[in-house]
Amino acid sequence: MRRLFGSVRARATLGATLVVAVALVAAGAAVLLSLRSNLIGEAGTQAEQSARAVASELATGTPYDKLSGLDGDDGPVQVLDEHKRLVAASEDLQQISGTDSDQVKPQPPAAPSADDDDDADEHEEAALEPGEIAGESVFSNGSATIDGDAEDYRFAAVEVETQDRGTLKVYAGSPLAAEHGAVRTALTVMLIGFPLLLGVVAGVTWLVTRRALRPVEGIRSEMAAITHSEDLARRVPEPDTHDEIARLASTTNETLAALETSVERQRRFVADASHELRSPIASLRTQLEVAAAHPELLDLDGAVEDTVRLQRLAADLLLLARLDAGERPSDTGVDLAALAREEAEGRTGVTVDAEPVEVAGSRGQLGRVLANLLDNAQRHARSAVTVSVRREGDRAVVGVADDGDGVPEADRERIFERFVRLDAARSRDDGGAGLGLAIARDVAVRHGGTLTAGQGPAGGALFELRLPLA
Repeated sequence: MRRLFGSVRARATLGATLVVAVALVAAGAAVLLSLRSNLIGEAGTQAEQSARAVASELATGTPYDKLSGLDGDDGPVQVLDEHKRLVAASEDLQQISGTDSDQVKPQPPAAPSADDDDDADEHEEAALEPGEIAGESVFSNGSATIDGDAEDYRFAAVEVETQDRGTLKVYAGSPLAAEHGAVRTALTVMLIGFPLLLGVVAGVTWLVTRRALRPVEGIRSEMAAITHSEDLARRVPEPDTHDEIARLASTTNETLAALETSVERQRRFVADASHELRSPIASLRTQLEVAAAHPELLDLDGAVEDTVRLQRLAADLLLLARLDAGERPSDTGVDLAALAREEAEGRTGVTVDAEPVEVAGSRGQLGRVLANLLDNAQRHARSAVTVSVRREGDRAVVGVADDGDGVPEADRERIFERFVRLDAARSRDDGGAGLGLAIARDVAVRHGGTLTAGQGPAGGALFELRLPLA
């Protein structure tokens, strides 16, 4: 059963069919009940008309054998006296049920007794006036056999007060054959039509759902092919329907594009990191091999310098790995003015103009941003570096400017990429590995801020770090 309804198409078809089936059953039951009620009401009306017609004749003193309603053409009729004795009945009436008397032949009136007189007196107290017919009728269901034909009837009972025969009750029946026939016909149509309609609903739902979900299968198969081939340049087909499935395909392609960019970036990062690590490791190995063969030629300072460079590069790579993994900074308060003075202390040609501004974040990571910006500024400055800390609205702004040649406008975004160095002719030892600005921007983004490059007042580069206030 689970395998049978394991697809969305099967579950949608089953659900739609069940809903329609419940609706059809409820509507069919309501139609049948309404039809039966209307037909029974109509039969009751006809029976009441027949009963009142006979009652009118009785009220005018018509003898029992002269009553026009006893011919049996309009249905069975019974007339009972106030003691529930049958005094008149339809011709050819053979059997009856559902009235106060199951007799089919009139009975001679019995001699009145004292109890009958008391009942008559009580009846007279609440009785009708002579010649008056009761305004309300009493209805019941029963059956009767007339001339060998047995049918169900709707009976109406009407009381009439006569001049010389006391209170009489007239029962007239109207056949329910039309009601039974109509209900059976409607039920037969429903029993035949409902399954056919449910079959149509199930078939249409199955086809429509298959057509609607066909793009989903295309997306699934393409994603499976992409996973198998590991080719992130492929994209899933986007249907031209402008619906939820089209938006799903578009979002999937956006996710694939972001994943492709991330993987490509990671590949370049690994390749660049390997390249950057290879040079100092090769240099250090060469020095150690030379020292092993000729101890007197050991360049101890160069070996230490290469080791320190390796240590710094490893620390930068570790920090980038933590940032890429989504490491969130702490929410402790950091005074940017005090941090700027702390990082500028001991550096030649660096001046600080700062007002107290507090932000929330990691003091160590923000200190690393300022240190990287100062290192970059000192590397390119001619003589002076200026650090400013100020407040702008709900942001804290840290500016680091130098009086060097500045950054060309076309390269002001590229310099924040990893392992990018604009001064290609500069040695690796002087120019660094090209990770400082990339780390600075990643840390700024993790703190909810931005880091941009522009032109400073002295014509050199100006780096502005903007962070939300604590």
